[in-house]
Amino acid sequence: MEVRAIAKNTGVSPRKVRQFVDMVRGRKVDEALTVLNFMTSPTARLVAKVIKSAAANAENVFQLSYDDLRIIRIFADEARTLRRFRPRARGRASPILKRSSHITVVVAEQED
Repeated sequence: MEVRAIAKNTGVSPRKVRQFVDMVRGRKVDEALTVLNFMTSPTARLVAKVIKSAAANAENVFQLSYDDLRIIRIFADEARTLRRFRPRARGRASPILKRSSHITVVVAEQED
């Protein structure tokens, strides 16, 4: 049984989130949370929060064992982009793109 959790419209660009997502893909939930707890980035805390949510969904809703959970799929998709403009020389303007992302985590019981 696969259980998922999604964090939508996070204020972090997908490129920055993918660094942490790639580190924990395929690991057990305990191991992934341990790795992310030693990271100093706020993005690592955000990814850890989504992993904890997926594990809690599996444990409370579907009665799966927390110790047997493994991250099957985890990815960061692009979400809405806020467009801002910065004034430049000679009356021109340059765009500022404030990107955000959706983080999706899918966990399932490990098959021995």
